[in-house]
Amino acid sequence: MTRNWDVAAAAVVGLLSVGFGAFAAHGMSDPKAIEWLKTASQYGAVHGLAVLALAGLARGGFRPVRGTSLAFLIGVLLFSGSLVAMAFGAPRWFGAITPIGGVAFMAGWVLVMVAAVRGRNADQTR
Repeated sequence: MTRNWDVAAAAVVGLLSVGFGAFAAHGMSDPKAIEWLKTASQYGAVHGLAVLALAGLARGGFRPVRGTSLAFLIGVLLFSGSLVAMAFGAPRWFGAITPIGGVAFMAGWVLVMVAAVRGRNADQTR
């Protein structure tokens, strides 16, 4: 039996993104906290969908570079997670974590590009 950890992780990220976006729209009054939650939700949703897309592409024969989905998930944890933490009262120094998550997002996209340029397909032999 194949474990679908990537699909499950993408689903969790999607769930949390919708929840935090809804909380920004209906549960917060501080404008800065609302903005942080909206940004966290947006970036989380986009990268959750990216993980889901990579899972689908991999099942269709495209071979992403190992660690690509993990880079996106680390980005969600650090980028979105730090913004959510600050929105709920964490110290402002948590903002120093946010760019590290942004770098993880960018690394993930570079890995997608590398795999595409290499033309890595499961049916190709090396």
